[in-house]
Amino acid sequence: MTDQTSDTREQVRARYAAAATAVSQGGRGALAVVDADQPCCGSTESASCCGGTGEVDEAFGAALYSAAEQGELPVAAVAASLGCGNPMMVAELHEGERVLDLGSGGGIDVLLSARRVGPTGYVYGVDMTDEMLQLAEANKAKAGATNVEFLKGTIENVPLPDASVDVVISNCVINLSTDKPAVLAEMFRVLVPGGRIGISDVVAEDQLTPADRAERGSYVGCIAGALSRSEYFGGLAAVGFTDTEVSFTHQATPGMHSALIRAVKPVAGA
Repeated sequence: MTDQTSDTREQVRARYAAAATAVSQGGRGALAVVDADQPCCGSTESASCCGGTGEVDEAFGAALYSAAEQGELPVAAVAASLGCGNPMMVAELHEGERVLDLGSGGGIDVLLSARRVGPTGYVYGVDMTDEMLQLAEANKAKAGATNVEFLKGTIENVPLPDASVDVVISNCVINLSTDKPAVLAEMFRVLVPGGRIGISDVVAEDQLTPADRAERGSYVGCIAGALSRSEYFGGLAAVGFTDTEVSFTHQATPGMHSALIRAVKPVAGA
């Protein structure tokens, strides 16, 4: 790992640790204390990190979840939502499925998934930030979820065996990775043949160069590190995914959008 890569990862870890600590100490709205100079997910009008108080951009954070979905969860899980979309809109979960959430944060998508897969299903959340894992465990206890497990790890090196889950979800986290090919390969590795991904992420229009993306926002702000639409198609195909769809949902910043991404791990010989 290069020094620059290590520095970027540490900046991301520190940002999300601060967000988790803020929520743990103050509940909903506490994310306003997170560094206002570097709001995440491109919400430049907000003093928050995608969902706290201030002039909040309703295109980010808990606003992407319905009132019914928010009502299923502990307040702290909703308050810690830092995403740019709602993977539940694209994951299409079913009873009995095994699910992995990459960058699970405070646990909002893990806990929603746990309800959808039911007692015969199981949901793993992977996060590298101790403070987020502690918050997620507290939310798991409050929700009474018994089919959930949070694991410490990175999304580039998932601590699960090959072919161990049916679905991989993620919410505005892949853009933060400094090794996206490794993330895409890990998603493919942990999925069973016929498994699928249903993720939300910030995605750039194809005409934007990496320099253009960096001009629109920081790496830890979910913008500079975002893949373009064609890069997503190419990256997923390179590791073996098929039936890829990348659908823009709303603008994050000019030329860059929150998007829902689907793809399937094919069954050999099918």
